[in-house]
Amino acid sequence: MNQETIIKKVLFFMESSQKKSFSMEQIAEALGLQKSEDFKKLVQAVAAMERAGQIEFNKKGKIKQPLSPALVEGTFRANERGFGFVTIDPEEDDVYIPKESTGFAMDGDIVAIDILKTSDPFSDKGAEGKVVEVRQRKLTQIAGEFVAYSEEEVAETDLYGVVLPKDKKIGNFKVYAVAEGVKPVDGSIVIIEITHYPENGYSSSLEGIIKQVIGHKNDPGMDILSVIVANGIPTRFPDDVLAEADSVPDEIQASDLIGRRDLRDQLIVTIDGEDAKDLDDAVTVRRLPNGNYFLGVHIADVSYYVTEESQLNREAFERGTSVYLTDRVIPMIPQRLSNGICSLNPRVPRLTMSCEMEIDSSGTIVSHEIFQSVIQTTERMTYTAINEILEENNPETITRYEKLVPMFREMGQLHQILENMRINRGAVSFEDREAKILVDPDGHPVDILLRSRGIGERLIESFMLAANETVAEHFTKRKYPFIYRIHEQPKEEKMQRFFDFAAALGIIVRGTKGTITPKDLQRVVEDVEGKPESAVINTMLLRSMQQAKYSETNYGHYGLAAEYYTHFTSPIRRYPDLIVHRLIRSYSEDSSEKNQEKWAEALPEIAEHSSKMERRAVEAEREVDSLKKAEFMADKVGEEFDGIISSVVKFGLFIELPNTVEGLIHINELKQDYFHFLENHLALVGERTGLTFKIGQKVRIKVVKSDPETREIDFELLEAEEIPAMQPPKKEKRRNQPDDRRSRQSKQKSANPSYRKKKQKTKGSSSGKGKKPFYKGVAKKGKKKKK
Repeated sequence: MNQETIIKKVLFFMESSQKKSFSMEQIAEALGLQKSEDFKKLVQAVAAMERAGQIEFNKKGKIKQPLSPALVEGTFRANERGFGFVTIDPEEDDVYIPKESTGFAMDGDIVAIDILKTSDPFSDKGAEGKVVEVRQRKLTQIAGEFVAYSEEEVAETDLYGVVLPKDKKIGNFKVYAVAEGVKPVDGSIVIIEITHYPENGYSSSLEGIIKQVIGHKNDPGMDILSVIVANGIPTRFPDDVLAEADSVPDEIQASDLIGRRDLRDQLIVTIDGEDAKDLDDAVTVRRLPNGNYFLGVHIADVSYYVTEESQLNREAFERGTSVYLTDRVIPMIPQRLSNGICSLNPRVPRLTMSCEMEIDSSGTIVSHEIFQSVIQTTERMTYTAINEILEENNPETITRYEKLVPMFREMGQLHQILENMRINRGAVSFEDREAKILVDPDGHPVDILLRSRGIGERLIESFMLAANETVAEHFTKRKYPFIYRIHEQPKEEKMQRFFDFAAALGIIVRGTKGTITPKDLQRVVEDVEGKPESAVINTMLLRSMQQAKYSETNYGHYGLAAEYYTHFTSPIRRYPDLIVHRLIRSYSEDSSEKNQEKWAEALPEIAEHSSKMERRAVEAEREVDSLKKAEFMADKVGEEFDGIISSVVKFGLFIELPNTVEGLIHINELKQDYFHFLENHLALVGERTGLTFKIGQKVRIKVVKSDPETREIDFELLEAEEIPAMQPPKKEKRRNQPDDRRSRQSKQKSANPSYRKKKQKTKGSSSGKGKKPFYKGVAKKGKKKKK
């Protein structure tokens, strides 16, 4: 193959790929040029291409095509100060968009940009561009509180009033409601559909038509419902979906058992929390004559009822996941199914998808079977009961479940084997403190309890992990298109920053930033366990990891140190699990190339959408938790608590209380000195005194403010644990202490040493282009219409 041919093939490969940058090894593999002589020709061709300006190298040494003068499409991320960034390729640096060049794009919009300045790979200067066109709006409707105009103002302006967005990220926009469609009463929580976007003269204004009234702001539970609606989470099932659910029989029919293995005579139990209603997994364990363990994991066969072309499936796909909030669950499928025929209730037959495994004393799965089945659980167990049997030896509970206790003890033994196996291979374990907020019938929080994870919770986790890995490995080795739960290796730049940070604390991390293994990180966690720096190291390590997601390509699960991993065990509440069950059934009936091609085409969209819906659910759950925690602390103003510094940012200290509530001590309230933020150490250091505040430091605080509306809690520092003083930076021209309260919601990112311009993306700013003015002279409430 001559050089000209290689160049043509390289260009074709890069242009036809969804990725924007490639290593030399990736190109060689794609073109089949991995042999020594062929690879040498490829290197020479790439060098010629660079000289000709056909390709260029980015900061990581990867090959990419240079940005052409043609318009480039990407996703706009607005900053609250007016400027923004456009993401063209997740693996590349974003393009900076100055305030005057945003073209009224709003956060999340798909835009076309013109590159004004290209990036310099040998400096920190990134590319700069200008938004030429907004091609697709992300924001199409808004949930908010309706503020009514008077009858005179309605007649004057042709507007019913304004809607104050519940989403604080777009709180700087004024949303006008035109005088048509639904007319709510003042204080209603509404959904308004956007019809006009920002433009010249109206950079922070939107206009729309009110489509739905959700309730009134003073109704019980409306605060949580507002968060649900603001995040675009559906609050009810369409009629056709409910009708389809109602048509499913309440009991299993004889025809349902055809082709299923009957396991109804086995000793099988569910183990869940006391308040669980959708029981989707059941387990059994026994010792085999050869000394190995038999583990059966049986999962509700939701895909048997939620079929591929059904309305139920359409809705489940759109929702992606159930959403668990403080006092309610927004289910993925109607409760008639999730709490009824799909729930593995005790002593009734249920259809399941089973994964049976034989496991040796080292935790290795030596054989397995995956098949459709029917089971009948013997008992509905709770985590509390299992913990009382295995940890506390509670005589009353042991007597009550006397016939099952031997199996539970074998479950405990197998769990210990599986847990040790994961630890030995390098799985990184962070014990997160999880809080449960208790509310009264009106939704008001009355207490915050810490959830404890006993052996009952952990053994079910071990069994589910084993089944998930087994199913993923089974289909990977058969080379069938499949969906995986992946957790990729941390990015090199984040690992380098973690190395630098750990080194500043005297901790040397084995391995290099590009090859560090989960085992290396596990050693770091173990080495600092029980030491003062443990909290800060764990925090920084967590922030250096990538986010887990779904993918049609198996990249393994870094955090679990697992080569194969999927989600198989929760099809009632997660759409990818339902798809895994559907794939198992589909391939068992038809493993033809045509069927494989069908799934290969469908899975990328399913994986991407499921990941997005998962992030949406997590965001809503966090918002509700923040809201309820702020409401809980509202009547604690003036009270004193002990806590620890959980984050240090340039504008102050975040303090976490034992109940997981977090509040801010603003830097302006630290009167002892003028403080400098040392980013590499995540510390505030006094200029004169050297007084130092760092993550993990014990403090005593007083609550001075708690606002459920803004989710903000402010503390006053009373005392702080004495720690060695750090050296303040050399004196420079004194500036005012930073006042950046609006950044408190993104403080986790702010606290990360990788927090750079690319990571400062927050919603805000303006958008819209090319439309005629639509406010009829109304720039604010009451302004008269121009004649």
